[in-house]
Amino acid sequence: MKSLSYLITLFCFLLFSCGNQETQTDPIQNEIAAIENGLISPFVVKGDSIQTMNIYERMEHYHVPGVSIAVVKDGKLHWAKGYGIANTATGDSVTIETIFQAGSISKPLAALGALKLVQEGKMDLNEDINTYLKGWQVPENKFTETEKVTLERLLTHTAGMTVHGFPGYTQTDTFPDIITVLEGKGNTPTIFVDTIPGSIWRYSGGGYTVMEKAVEDVSGQPLDVFLAENVLESIGMNHSTFGQPLPQNHQVNFSAAYDSDGKLIEGLYHNYPEQAAAGLWTTPSDLAKYYLEIQAIRSGKTDGVLSKELIDQMLTEHKNRWGLGPALGERDGKVVFAHGGKNAGFSNDMMGYADQGDAIIVMTSADGGVRLMSEIMRGISHYYDMNLRNPGEVELADLSQEQLEHLAGSYQLDRPLNGIENYVVEVSVQGKNIFVYDPNNGDENLLSPTSETDFVDLSTGDRVKFQPSENPVGMLWGGSFQFYKVEE
Repeated sequence: MKSLSYLITLFCFLLFSCGNQETQTDPIQNEIAAIENGLISPFVVKGDSIQTMNIYERMEHYHVPGVSIAVVKDGKLHWAKGYGIANTATGDSVTIETIFQAGSISKPLAALGALKLVQEGKMDLNEDINTYLKGWQVPENKFTETEKVTLERLLTHTAGMTVHGFPGYTQTDTFPDIITVLEGKGNTPTIFVDTIPGSIWRYSGGGYTVMEKAVEDVSGQPLDVFLAENVLESIGMNHSTFGQPLPQNHQVNFSAAYDSDGKLIEGLYHNYPEQAAAGLWTTPSDLAKYYLEIQAIRSGKTDGVLSKELIDQMLTEHKNRWGLGPALGERDGKVVFAHGGKNAGFSNDMMGYADQGDAIIVMTSADGGVRLMSEIMRGISHYYDMNLRNPGEVELADLSQEQLEHLAGSYQLDRPLNGIENYVVEVSVQGKNIFVYDPNNGDENLLSPTSETDFVDLSTGDRVKFQPSENPVGMLWGGSFQFYKVEE
């Protein structure tokens, strides 16, 4: 049920050929081979051993032409490798130098540029952002009467700004400037404040676009130029650019973008004028340098991209465990910082420690890479005992045939989906499990019971709650999609 579970996977926040370029030496080959055959599903059944999968088979399963991976271990880039095809039209392979669109991973990198201006005393984290904006201002309204939009709130997604994300522009679309985007005259709505700044956490690419405008106005430079000179070069990210559209000098070795069926997106990829929110082109190896830089500064490096004081502020939790750019968490009391990224035809993820030299970065060239990148990250984390991304453990229930049969039948979604007015799926019993077939796209899910009402797909991580006592019987998919049994 890709159309449903894929949307859920994205909301909560990756093949054909081998022998691609690698950075490792021979002793590491055995590690890589074990990981390539050690991808791990979202769940393991209590008492069972972990079942592993092969990366090439999973790439084919998810229709992902290209993957690139970098592993940071013990404070060094341990290995990096590219898999599959960068461009099926040319046959070019993915190498460790192939650049991918980073999607929202752009945000924590762009945030470093804003923090650089804070360090230089040119911006203040808690000043009204309108103090810095020229030619466009955050519109004042009843929500901004007592609380203002600040840089800190923009970076932590607490500024009350609208617009979650951006679809990008095709190669034939008119490429708008930043004010056009802010005013809602591009392909997304107007960006404004619709709740009291500081009152709630709500992910906002629109807020990062406001930050982009402020950085440009304060620095006097286009964002991509400012970030290249003050962030990327400082960290050593030599294969990265915020240039949009993609600059000519970076068009030698880029990955094309692919949809969920593995089909090439028209024009090869979309362009994103919202550079801070979604405009970075990079490699996993370059993102590994980002982690190594932050880790080095935390351990005492004094000539880094930012001071330790500002890095500590960056990694201080705000609402929803968010920092000044990255999402935050902890493993056994150790600080973890991370971010995912999703542009049209690209799916990426990165996660690592602040005070321990471990991190994992995975970039994929397809909409179908979301689950794949998670399987890869679980496999790497498990192999090196990093405790960054682990499978969940579930205990299965033993339901009677009568209980299972009561759930079988046709179920209709309570609203249209993907242009389909009457979205119906078929539910049947398969052994001690429930089998769901989606005739709208051919997707299949095998659901194992964890209670009389709760089921999980062990291979995809989808969770489903049946409502057997309702009339008609209900099925809530992923907590978001409500189906009801169609009475025959």
